Amino acid sequence: MVTAAKDRRDDGARRSRAGRWRRAALAALVTGAVVLPLSAAVRPEIPAPPPAALAPLDASTLGEAYAANRANAAEAARVAAAHHDRDRAAADRRLAAPDRQLLAFDGRGSGRVTEVLGDLARADRVAVLVPGSDTGIDTYGRFRAAATALHARLTRQAPAGTRTAVVAWLGYETPGTVSTTVTTTGRADRAAPHLRALVTDLRAVTGRTTSIALLCHSYGSVVCARAAAGLPVDDIALVGSPGTGAGSAAALRTRARVWAARGGDDWVEHVPHVSADLFGTTVGFGTDPVSPAFGARVFSAGDGGHSDYFGPGSTSLTNLARIVLGETKAVTHD
Repeated sequence: MVTAAKDRRDDGARRSRAGRWRRAALAALVTGAVVLPLSAAVRPEIPAPPPAALAPLDASTLGEAYAANRANAAEAARVAAAHHDRDRAAADRRLAAPDRQLLAFDGRGSGRVTEVLGDLARADRVAVLVPGSDTGIDTYGRFRAAATALHARLTRQAPAGTRTAVVAWLGYETPGTVSTTVTTTGRADRAAPHLRALVTDLRAVTGRTTSIALLCHSYGSVVCARAAAGLPVDDIALVGSPGTGAGSAAALRTRARVWAARGGDDWVEHVPHVSADLFGTTVGFGTDPVSPAFGARVFSAGDGGHSDYFGPGSTSLTNLARIVLGETKAVTHD
């Protein structure tokens, strides 16, 4: 009886410590999302023309869309140069290059870009990359590098006769890493309809039989979760995710296979997995996607950090390519 009583006291103490930790973590999230001012500098609005007017997208209009968006990027570069923003002008000029396949472009503000690598109209398997925080036209190069690395890996790894394409989707205003918005679902809620519209456009180009996988990094995993319900995709992979705002993979209400991975040196491991509704906004993202409680298919991501999931030759990139190619039995697990 003495032992039983001691066990009950110990168990109660553990629950009390866990409760205090959760309350402290939640308080930190609330403070960050509601009380603290933004510490990141706000960049002045970048002038640019409105997006090009496009015909409804399908395989026959794909080339026209690419050309119109390149022309719009070139005009945006001229406007940025006229306003003495050399960095933005240079970024826009790169996007306007003749070999760039821009499915969408909007040079206003932080910017929106959807770029295709590969032959989308003939692809059997398509990967859509959804970025996390601090991604805009000014930092688009690093996001494109991830898409390029994945495209190269798919090209090497795909079985003979399997055609692949990668879509780099910067289709929403991403939050800043040091900002109030990065701890709430607000940006993801606004982004989700645009991601759903992209998938609809991809289906119009590729047809119903093409396999589509969403590869969602960091805050992008919150966007994918908000868009997931009933979305006609085959796989959703969450990498470096702080949580999705959903309590489980089943709560995403998707027929897609849901995958999750975290690198051994990813700081996101230390993000508190708590969630609360505060003044009509959800603060924090809840259950850890790599935990058994979430119920995703957890795969190996190696020892990399938060920005290393698409590193050439990495374990995570190899497994992501296997997911895109439908080689599910070849995906490795820790």
